[in-house]
Amino acid sequence: MRALISVYDKTGITSLASELVSLGYELISTGGSLKALQEAGCPVTAVEEVTGFPELLGGRVKTLHPAIHAGILARKEEPDHLAQVEAQGIKPIDLVVCNLYPFEEGLKKHLPQEEMIELIDIGGPTMIRSAAKNHKSVLVLCEQNQYEEFVKRAKEGGLDEEYRKKLAAAAFSHCAGYDARIATYLNQELFPEHIHLSVTRSQVLRYGENPHQEAAFYTDPLSPGLLSEATLLGGKPLSYNNLRDADAAIGLAYSFDEGVCIAVKHCTPCGAGRAESTFEAYELAYSCDPVSIFGGIVAFNRQVDAPTAKKLTEIFLEVIAAPGFTEEALEILRVKKNLRILEVKGKPSERPLFTSVDGGYLLQTPDTKLYEKLEVVTQTKPTEEEMEGLLFAFQVVKFAKSNAIVVSDGKKTAGIGAGNVNRIDATRIALERGQGGTLLASDAFFPFDDVVEEAARMGIRAIIQPGGSLQDQASIDACNRHGIALVFTGMRHFRH
Repeated sequence: MRALISVYDKTGITSLASELVSLGYELISTGGSLKALQEAGCPVTAVEEVTGFPELLGGRVKTLHPAIHAGILARKEEPDHLAQVEAQGIKPIDLVVCNLYPFEEGLKKHLPQEEMIELIDIGGPTMIRSAAKNHKSVLVLCEQNQYEEFVKRAKEGGLDEEYRKKLAAAAFSHCAGYDARIATYLNQELFPEHIHLSVTRSQVLRYGENPHQEAAFYTDPLSPGLLSEATLLGGKPLSYNNLRDADAAIGLAYSFDEGVCIAVKHCTPCGAGRAESTFEAYELAYSCDPVSIFGGIVAFNRQVDAPTAKKLTEIFLEVIAAPGFTEEALEILRVKKNLRILEVKGKPSERPLFTSVDGGYLLQTPDTKLYEKLEVVTQTKPTEEEMEGLLFAFQVVKFAKSNAIVVSDGKKTAGIGAGNVNRIDATRIALERGQGGTLLASDAFFPFDDVVEEAARMGIRAIIQPGGSLQDQASIDACNRHGIALVFTGMRHFRH
């Protein structure tokens, strides 16, 4: 039996080589791998002795030779294949151990392009793919975590077809991920003709949105985000719904520079409060909708202290996310064994967002801007304090499911109407819940003046919305009749 060893990352390779020798394998190797095996005292033959050619082009050409690839691709179950290689003096290869140049590590280090090009492996993927194609005759190892199982199976006679197929699948996956990194690096278009993802399964989830659905969480180490980099400090692993809700809550909380607390239920805000004190911010968010926050997600953009933690434990919450927790706060929160405590560092990613539909995928840039302009279009002007409160409400409505209306008193959301199929229903829900609020924000323009009429009836003093409707003047006239300030932003924020 013959094993070809050619690895960039030599972790564990000498131990594997020793086991292979004890199993009766003849070793052949290249370059740095050859040197490492020789220094470890392993009997090994240089590839040049097999091919009859020295390494060429500074090592770019080492294994690209019929004496190697015919040995890998020869099918042992086909006598004609064996006869052909024997006639050429070529011995079959039974095992390929290979990993690739560290292209991903180069990306992490932001190396210059000429260095990145040199990290594009050619011979390695060719050997791996050849062995994987011929997996009935040749085994292939391309990850260090495969070595131990291979040795155990080799000693116990467990190198069966199912295992060979598993290794082949892992090999093609390894090469596909590698090629995806290169293709993405070379093609910098925002929306290229072809998209190649290289993501890794981080967690198999208990279930999806519902118990009868299966789910998993995948991440990309080269495109880290708030959730992929978050640390679970207490409680059960995050579920599918936890991840979706936490994404909505954290995204909104971290979109503010000032201190805020955001409560989310079913991926839409149910309360938001602004205050530098996390305790005060939470009380404001909670007061918006004490019913809906039960069983929800709460996110802060400031460190959580002990008084806030104690207050948070008074109701059932699924997840509490923040950039940090004091030791006293953690002690208090960890008493609730099922409460997920999530430490979230960094800032929201600005990479394009994927959404799947039946039969395809949608890709769009994230909605990172808030407004194009701030144009007061009415006779009544908002005060500086009201304008500040309007922008707070407009930031929240941007994260609410459309159609969405937010009513605010400037410090908190007093009422939120979200996920409605028409704007007047969203308005009525928000106004009914938000009695006492004097500011109103809408994620899209008003097609009629009915929203203004409802707002006037409930005491609203200032409104912010994108504008752009053919009926804008009707809403402006209604605001002027009722002495309401109206601000146009020029930017819609639908969220489906």
